[in-house]
Amino acid sequence: MAQPEGFIDPEKPTHVCRLVKALYGLKQAPRAWFEKLRDFLVSLQFHASTSDSSLFFFQSHGKLTLLLVYVDDILITGDDPQFIKELIQKLNATFSLKHLGQVSYFLGLEAHKTSAGYLLNQPKYVSDLLAKTNMTDCKASPSPFCSGQKLSLGDSPPFSHPSIYRSTIGSLQYLTMTRPDIAYAVHKLSQFLHAPTENHWVACKKVLRYLKGSKSLGIQFTTSPRMNLEAFVDADWASSCDDRKSIGGYCVFLGPNLITWCSKKQQVVARSSTEAEYRSMAVAITDLIWIQALFAELGISIEAPTVLWCDNSSAISLASNPVFHQRTKHIEIDIHFIRDKVQDKVVDVRYVPSEAQLADILTKPLSLSRFQMLCSKLSLSQPPCFH
Repeated sequence: MAQPEGFIDPEKPTHVCRLVKALYGLKQAPRAWFEKLRDFLVSLQFHASTSDSSLFFFQSHGKLTLLLVYVDDILITGDDPQFIKELIQKLNATFSLKHLGQVSYFLGLEAHKTSAGYLLNQPKYVSDLLAKTNMTDCKASPSPFCSGQKLSLGDSPPFSHPSIYRSTIGSLQYLTMTRPDIAYAVHKLSQFLHAPTENHWVACKKVLRYLKGSKSLGIQFTTSPRMNLEAFVDADWASSCDDRKSIGGYCVFLGPNLITWCSKKQQVVARSSTEAEYRSMAVAITDLIWIQALFAELGISIEAPTVLWCDNSSAISLASNPVFHQRTKHIEIDIHFIRDKVQDKVVDVRYVPSEAQLADILTKPLSLSRFQMLCSKLSLSQPPCFH
């Protein structure tokens, strides 16, 4: 370390300044800020969640207050308005903060309060993305992906501006937080970031054209007395043309509300559709266990049973049958993990017909009619002012 040029002390040229505060730009600044905020909240009898390090909660006299932190943006909610008001005053006395009132915009997400509950969407983010890619005046598309379309490495000449492709896909990945309808298409296009081709860019523009006609679409959360967890899990066996790996997906509902979803290529090649579905079940159960642990930590009871819906009868049999099959020796870890959770009644695996499988939208390209039907089933809707 050395004194900056032009500010060297002639009497102490080898001395440097010792910082008493962490400044923006330093590697340790985010950690120092979070530790200071955490210590302050702990002094107010808040508890740091072990399931999510950015979540703090306070429980007193049967009332719960939640505080969620993202760097220096904070969301506070709970069933004790007076305590929340006092908390904001204490935070303001210690830190310089700006109280923005009821949540309406947070990290690119817009929250619209409706008669039924809340709607989360990102229309401004979509508009900015379309302007960035010069697609503001493009023709809208009814779906983000062509049914039966197969993309692969080197399927056409290399795209001349790969940085634009990578930047666009990165922006689309953030958009999937409120748009499960584009999760499969974005995940598929993300597999070609290292070497995008003209075909990949055309498919990317189709996603943008779909967003053009559905920029206000978002996830609807409604009030409901139901507090049960259920998940739909699916896999598209050997769907990758390049390495024959399968794409798995799942979506989790709390009552009637979709709360989390995932579309991801599996890490190993599955030798059968049963194995592909089974590995997807293992990933979904892991997420369900995490959600159960989070709710238990907050003192919120979940109705039993937690149901996992799967459309593969062989995978369901494998989950409940204690007999070890020679053909499934290579997936033994997942077998024991799922069977233990089924036997402990952590999750109840049940069959759902393929036509009622909601996770299809996360694993494969669909026909327009089925795509639109699944969007409605996932509670994707628009604010009333956009209808």
